[in-house]
Amino acid sequence: MATMTETKAPAPTRRRAERSVAAVGLRRFVFHLVLIVAAMIMIYPLLWMLSASLKPIDEIFADPGLLPSSWEWGNYAEGWNALPHPFEKYIWNSMLIVAGSIIGNLVSCSMAAYAFARLRFPMRGMLFAVMLGTIMLPIHVVIIPQYILFNNLGWVDTFWPLIVPKLLATDAFFVFLMVQFIRGLPRELDEAASIDGCGYWGTYLRIIMPLCMPALATTAIFTFIWTWNDFYSQLIYLRDVDLQTVPLALRLFMDSTGTTNWGALFAMSIVALGPIFGFFLAGQRYLVRGIATTGIK
Repeated sequence: MATMTETKAPAPTRRRAERSVAAVGLRRFVFHLVLIVAAMIMIYPLLWMLSASLKPIDEIFADPGLLPSSWEWGNYAEGWNALPHPFEKYIWNSMLIVAGSIIGNLVSCSMAAYAFARLRFPMRGMLFAVMLGTIMLPIHVVIIPQYILFNNLGWVDTFWPLIVPKLLATDAFFVFLMVQFIRGLPRELDEAASIDGCGYWGTYLRIIMPLCMPALATTAIFTFIWTWNDFYSQLIYLRDVDLQTVPLALRLFMDSTGTTNWGALFAMSIVALGPIFGFFLAGQRYLVRGIATTGIK
């Protein structure tokens, strides 16, 4: 009986503990409420575009509400066939460029990162600094020399100017990301691979690359999103309608005479967002892991 009396907490202590728990619960509730409100504010433009894609044209800008008075599902069918080619033609063009860009970045940037992180060669530090400096170089500075070069090669109005640079590790951001990740891997793995008879290529292919899956997935996701949404470069190099991509196809809906079919434009904009959401959801687990692990090295 004495033991039970001694272990029982005094009433003021219990009340303070209960108030502390209640305060923590209130703070969590307010925190989640603020997050929900902020998320709704950020997602409102997307919800509005989805709603506009299902509204009649005369109601899109007249009614700011999200619920259409009448559902216009024909905007999707009309937008799909409104351009010189069905919209799937532009989706496949974008997919081809995206696939080449992803493969190019994964191969070239990982090889460059492995060299900077593991190999010893002359002027490595200076070359790495120059590579980092190119991150701050705007595309508008190099676009004219690149256009002259690709025009002399006869590559203008082809997909090559958009894919070939990715095979040369020109995206310094991804090289730096992989360098940071590889530097965090134990060097004992390289030594063990060398004892087993692996050279540089064997270590790169059998040891480093399997362990770099989070960084590779992060590179693939960002490459997909940036290339899929790229308008500037594709506008410069792709003039033939047969080669144009999703961003350029969406631009074709804009009519300078003021007769833009906004319903079809918003409908195809929603369709264009589908691959981005799908690719991101498929790789978000690796994306979070890759960003977290490269940021703490």
